[in-house]
Amino acid sequence: MKKKALVALGGNALLRGNNLGSIEEQEANTNETIENLIFLIKEGYNLVVTHGNGPQVGNILMRNDAGEQQYGIVQMPINVCVADSQGGIGYMIERMLRNVLNEHKIDREVITIVSMVCVDPNDKAFENPSKRIGKIYTKSEAEELETKKGWSFKTSTKREGAYRRVVPSPIPQKVLNSEIIKQLVDAGTIVITAGGGGIPVYYDENKDLRTVNGVVDKDLASSVLANQIEADEFYILTDVPYIYENFGLPTQKKLEFLDLKDTKSHLKKGTFKEGTMEPKINAAIRFIENGGSKSVITEAKKLEDRSFGSKITMNYE
Repeated sequence: MKKKALVALGGNALLRGNNLGSIEEQEANTNETIENLIFLIKEGYNLVVTHGNGPQVGNILMRNDAGEQQYGIVQMPINVCVADSQGGIGYMIERMLRNVLNEHKIDREVITIVSMVCVDPNDKAFENPSKRIGKIYTKSEAEELETKKGWSFKTSTKREGAYRRVVPSPIPQKVLNSEIIKQLVDAGTIVITAGGGGIPVYYDENKDLRTVNGVVDKDLASSVLANQIEADEFYILTDVPYIYENFGLPTQKKLEFLDLKDTKSHLKKGTFKEGTMEPKINAAIRFIENGGSKSVITEAKKLEDRSFGSKITMNYE
């Protein structure tokens, strides 16, 4: 049987720090990232691809705000904005992927699925918004929007003195349509889904689906889906080739091979930064604890070189 892998594309797969966010930039970045997945496809892997949506959904929310102020257009809630971004980004990844497959003369079907993810409506995350979305603001801009819009802000993890809007990020419990996704990927179809962590929903007392105001972490939702479809491997693609101890400090140390026990030990002592590497580590741990064999965190361009990337397993030998 072919191996099955879920690949979670990081934010830099679509938008990078010096980009304005044009469709031409996003398509070029996406094409470059997708090219790196060809190695896995040629190796015979069946793939599910997930992706982030932080900058895109933030921009959609800002367009909502501008439309309301200038033209009186009623704003859509975050859940609809997440769905919009899933559709738009999924379309872009699918089109670029189909073109790359064509260049390599590979005959594989591709499909994009807009997905919902079940969460607990009483999750404590709703009391402490933490998920950063959208553009970067100055302190004065953030304070003005807090007063005017009631938005919550936290400092940016990547730029000193900068602020980003934060929204609740409930823990994903399961991805809806996982059985359909599994059937498709087992048949060889490359599935693009769980974009931006999926749309957070829950079942009410009548078994009707309701939504909540929040954004699910993409890597954690990807981990849940990877277990649901019984993936063998879980790849988290980011902007660094390895995970590090004391990242950015003179004492920085590469962590290439980790077992579950060591990974948890590093997490407990605060080795990994909140909002950047920590969620990825938590996602990898969840995958391994629930039956996955290996999780790899690395840059997309290093994917083909198997000597690169931090590998987390249950018991490393």
